[in-house]
Amino acid sequence: MGPPARRDEHWFTGVYQAEYGHVVKYGQRRLADMEAAAELAQEVFVIAWRRRREVPDRSLPWLYGVARRLLANQWRARRAAPDVLPMTDAGLLREPVMSGADATVGIADLQAALSTLADLDQEILRLVGWEELTVSEAAQVLGCTRTTAAVRLHRARRRLNHAMSKRAEPPAQQPVLATSRKVM
Repeated sequence: MGPPARRDEHWFTGVYQAEYGHVVKYGQRRLADMEAAAELAQEVFVIAWRRRREVPDRSLPWLYGVARRLLANQWRARRAAPDVLPMTDAGLLREPVMSGADATVGIADLQAALSTLADLDQEILRLVGWEELTVSEAAQVLGCTRTTAAVRLHRARRRLNHAMSKRAEPPAQQPVLATSRKVM
């Protein structure tokens, strides 16, 4: 692999214009509101500028990886100082922002099933499903090999299918007790 292209303001402006919206949407799916998502995106691009020589030509997975680590740092900071701001008030535990296309039948069941999975399962499914990354790109975000990401994705899909099938099962019926009544 040859040296990266010239990483000047022109390069940065191009990456920013091309990827900012994607990074904001990534944040919206994980944070409380548009403002928090925009702040996350701004932090991501500050880091991208500082580390511009490390940013690969296909920058979006790298940017998602930075966003993921920033969110993880926020989670850790809140766990270390729980009296500062409860996680539920911070808006980090919330449903993803819904678009008109998402408001279809079954999305609520999917989200409920997804919420029962471990964080790593949720993340690999979101990266491939929502963010439309390839397995290799998701591996880059997660900081693992492509093979590891493929295995994680396979297992996460299996767990999601299991969780969805549990939701689809009708509730167990209670036996009806026969009572005898005397009619007078």
